[in-house]
Formats: sequence, structure tokens, C-alpha cells
Amino acid sequence: MSHHNTAFHQLLKPLSRHDFESLAKQHHVGQKLRSASRWDQFIGMAMSQLSGRQSLRDIQSNLEAQQHKLYHLGAQPIARTTLARLNEKQPAELYEALFYKLLGRCKNQPGKHKFRFKNPLYSLDASALELSLKVFPWAAHRDDAANVKLSVGLNHSTDIPEFVALSDGNENDMVEGRKFSFPKGSIVAFDKGYVDYQWFGSLTKQRVSFVTRLRAKAVYRVLERKTVDKQTGVTSDQIIELSSAHAIKRGAPRLRRIGYRDPETSKRYEFLTNNLRLSAATIAAIYKDRWKVELFFKAIKQNLKIKAFVGTSRNAVLTQIWIALIVYLLVAYARHSAKQGWTVQRMLRVLQLNLFERRALAEILNPNPPPNQKDQPQMRLVS
Repeated sequence: MSHHNTAFHQLLKPLSRHDFESLAKQHHVGQKLRSASRWDQFIGMAMSQLSGRQSLRDIQSNLEAQQHKLYHLGAQPIARTTLARLNEKQPAELYEALFYKLLGRCKNQPGKHKFRFKNPLYSLDASALELSLKVFPWAAHRDDAANVKLSVGLNHSTDIPEFVALSDGNENDMVEGRKFSFPKGSIVAFDKGYVDYQWFGSLTKQRVSFVTRLRAKAVYRVLERKTVDKQTGVTSDQIIELSSAHAIKRGAPRLRRIGYRDPETSKRYEFLTNNLRLSAATIAAIYKDRWKVELFFKAIKQNLKIKAFVGTSRNAVLTQIWIALIVYLLVAYARHSAKQGWTVQRMLRVLQLNLFERRALAEILNPNPPPNQKDQPQMRLVS
């Protein structure tokens, strides 16, 4: 039988330990660490993400139970008090930098979205990570709520979040969304929360297409009407000019308004885009595919630890969230080892039960079909 490192060890292969230590030196405060390293912190927190550990004591106990397997990772068990102190005091910016370092390798993976066009396709959205106002007063959003906002630009071809930002819950979605620099020629889908006429003009100048919804009270003038095939659900296709004083002042470009009736629900939609080349039906399908970013948020909230936190300070919370996103990248990177069609969410669930198994990752993610029970003597009824 051939020797295999643990599934956890194989999952961490895309991470360069040299890069990690270099970043750890850049993002360090205070005296030299003695009883544990930032690598020990990362291994402990990443293990907790993948195996669903609920508390610092739980993390320590599981690391001690797997001590003989941590040796091959270059790590050692870390005491819960030490882990709490590192999460509290040592800058979370280390893991933000590590995320983008790893992203540089992961985003070059081969992938393909569902559409015929070759342009990169992204969905832009933000989701609030709810916190207890009593436990996390620094994250107060309203008098009765606290949260941290996670903004993401998700690549549809790879299901990888290529643009990520964490901000206060009371910050408008547009603040972080406008900072993302989408590549020339790409197409970005987002909801009405990102409607900003000046930004529309900026995206158009950068040759980035967008697809969004038209606000109900938007004032516009129709410049051109195109013929449509109503059998596709498209009810209108127009070139418009936003004519309100606000839109003119903000430099809104000429846009395309597409009316659409969903054949399944009979709901009516009005889409807005600066893309004049793609068919109206394709524009509607692009907006519908924006659901992918909602599935991303659902996957990380259900399978990673970003709802229950093992620290209460802002730095500890950001540390845990950035490590969760790094774990997501590592699992997404390992998808080439999984069966075709497997989602990152399904892989996370399988890895949770096999993290310290000494088996090839491809074997874990491509299990053999169960044997026919009729051929198993122990499954036969004794006469």
C-alpha cells in the first residue's frame, strides 16, 4: 500500500510556507512569539474551519488528538489561551495578504461559464455576517443590530471570489463595490443596490459591461426601439438616455433597457445594461445567473465558521473570516481532484469527515461505488 499524507496536508499544498513566513514577518506586532507561531495559529484555525470545531477548547483538544499527524504539517498543538491571544493581538492583515497571494494561483485554474461568449463573467454582491450586539459592540449597525459586511466579486467560470472586501455593516454596498477593478472586456451582474450613474459611466469607459435592474422611479427617454422575439420572454429592447437632472449631472452613459417576463413565474423585470452586442434574452439569463453569488454566500455560511466566532475583538473576527475564505480557495483549488460536477459545498462536507485520513485526496473525492450488498456474506440473512 502506497504512503499518503493526510488529506489536510494535501489540501494545503498550494500554500507556500516560504511566502507565509515572509508575510508573517511583515504583519507582526510586539515581541517575538515563543510558545507558538503564526503557522500554528493558521493550522489550528484552518482545521477548525474544515472540521466544524465550535470553541477554542474544542480546537485545542482536536489538535492534541492529531498531534502525531501535525508533525508533517510543520505545526504543533496550540493552547487555547495562546490561540486566543494571537487572534486578539496579531494583525488579521496577514491572512488578507495570504488570501490574495493564494488567489493569484487559484484564479488561473481552467473553468468555463454556461454562456457562449468568452468574456469573463462576474457577480457582485454583499452579505451581512450577523453578530451579537451585546458580545460585539464595536460592530454596531443599528441600536439593535451588529454585523460585518462581506463584499464579493465572484467569477462564474471557477466559482472563485476574485474580489473580496470586509467592511462595517453600516457602510453602503457601493463603497467597496466601486473599488473592485474588473478586467477589461468582462461582464458584471449586480442588483439595484449598486445603481450609481457615475459608476456606470466609469465602467463603460473601462470597457466593462454590466447587467443590473432599472430602478422603479428612473426617468429616461427612449432613443431607439428594437424588434424582439416575445417567445423568449423579452417584451422590449430599447436604447435609452437617463434624463433626470441627477443622471445628467453624474454623467450617465446611454444604456439599453430590456423588458422581460419570466415564463415560469410570470414576473416582469426591467434590466439595464451598457452591452449593445449580446441578445436581450442572454442579458436576462446573465442576471438570472447572478444567483451563483447567493449560492456562494450560502455555502460559506453553512459549511465554514463565519457565524459563530471564537474571539470577540474586531481583529479576531476578521482573522477568522479571512482564514475561512482561504480555506474556501484551497477547496476550490482542489476541485480538479473531485468528481466532475462536484460543488465546493459538497467537497467541504466530505472533507470534514476525512481531514486527517491518510488517503489520496483524489480517492477521497472520487469514492468507489458501494459494493452490492447481496455479495456480502455478513449482509445475508441466516436461515
